[in-house]
Amino acid sequence: MAKEVIMPVFGFNQETSQIVSWLVKDGQTVEQGDPIAEVTTDKINMEIEAPTGGVFSGVGYAAGETVPVTTVIAYILEPGEKAPEAPVKAPVTPQAAPTPEEPEKSSYTPDPPTQNEQQLPPPAQPEYLPPATDGRVAPVSDLAAKVASEHGVDLAAVRGSGMGGRITRKDVESYLGAGAAAPAAGSGAKVRATPAARQAARQRGIALDTVRGSGPHGRVQAADVAAAQPAPRPRTAAPAQPGGVQRIPFTQMRRTIADNLQRSMQEAPHIYFQVDADVSALNDMVAEANRQAAEGDAKVTLTAVLAKAVAWTLQRHPRLNSHLGQGEVLQYQDIHLGIAVALDDGLIVPVVHNADHKNVRQLAAEVNDLASRARSGKLKPTDLQGATFTISNLGMFRVDRFTAIINPPQVGILAIGRASRRLVPDALGQAIVRPIAALTLSVDHRVIDGAVAAAFLDDLSAVCERPHLMAL
Repeated sequence: MAKEVIMPVFGFNQETSQIVSWLVKDGQTVEQGDPIAEVTTDKINMEIEAPTGGVFSGVGYAAGETVPVTTVIAYILEPGEKAPEAPVKAPVTPQAAPTPEEPEKSSYTPDPPTQNEQQLPPPAQPEYLPPATDGRVAPVSDLAAKVASEHGVDLAAVRGSGMGGRITRKDVESYLGAGAAAPAAGSGAKVRATPAARQAARQRGIALDTVRGSGPHGRVQAADVAAAQPAPRPRTAAPAQPGGVQRIPFTQMRRTIADNLQRSMQEAPHIYFQVDADVSALNDMVAEANRQAAEGDAKVTLTAVLAKAVAWTLQRHPRLNSHLGQGEVLQYQDIHLGIAVALDDGLIVPVVHNADHKNVRQLAAEVNDLASRARSGKLKPTDLQGATFTISNLGMFRVDRFTAIINPPQVGILAIGRASRRLVPDALGQAIVRPIAALTLSVDHRVIDGAVAAAFLDDLSAVCERPHLMAL
């Protein structure tokens, strides 16, 4: 009997999804769980898997079409079985690509904010086509390209199992599981390297394929780049004429970021509060936790410790752990922290649920896992829902202080700058050097008054300087 493949519902308020691409072709035999299509919503990119094994057939919609959820989009048949007559299509909205002469115009009209709409979705990327090993062009799914980029995989070396040799996420994961050897230094092939190593190589002008990696399977680490010598830059003649303008149409992610944050700045009267906190004790806490870590434990970072401190402070100032509803404030007992994660092409805010009930090591494991899955495109819709307060940490960059825009319907967001070493007076008035980080709180003045915000920052800075308070 024909098994229907339906467009699934990924979120509570979701009504449609766009088909990015079909990963198998009509008449191809599939196994249960095989990825058959890649779709995108306003929240996340996901793969649809085959609900059962059989012959894939009866495709009702083309790539690029937007389909109402729960709609039948294809069938899985028994061998020799015919697909049912295709049903009348539900109304769809094709996604027209902008032309260079006419920039794309957004047709997005924001609805009133609800609890599940405060997160920023991942991008709908154009298909990336790397060169295949025989000189042909091999298609790659968006998720496969993200996983490959995260792990430094040369996609030309991966054999695709999808339609027309298309490389899927499972193909890249299988390649990684096989433990493919890293290319030799100076070979010019794609190099496996950590994101920190890639950033360091770009800053120093070093070609990664000239660096010998010391990590697993020859993976290039940041320390390897630091030890390498940059190649001399060739002298280039100045262009005869100034360059032209490159038109970069908004991706779905960038358009939604623009709409959400513009709405936030227009509707929410932001007011900002800032305090400089001594994070010496937090740094000691991070170092001690990592010294005591057992094999396999997640590395504890300053972000995880700050998340614990913020959750502790929100328990004492619950008004900041709220959403603004229609003529009312929704104050939550449970604390769900959104952790802003920067991607190559945007921003996403996965959520640590019930952060107030987790210790530092549990928070570290969850923050590391969410950040890794965000960058590899493996987040689930539930990972992006329900944040009651957000943290945006740029301390790993050379950013001393900044202000952040509130994610509606939340009423507050904390911006964390880098901990820079400064001279400060001790209890005896002597000058000592301490790592000082700027903590900047943005709040919605419709809900949060200045005294409430100031009291929150007062307690947060106190627990940063005396983290033993969290155990009291």
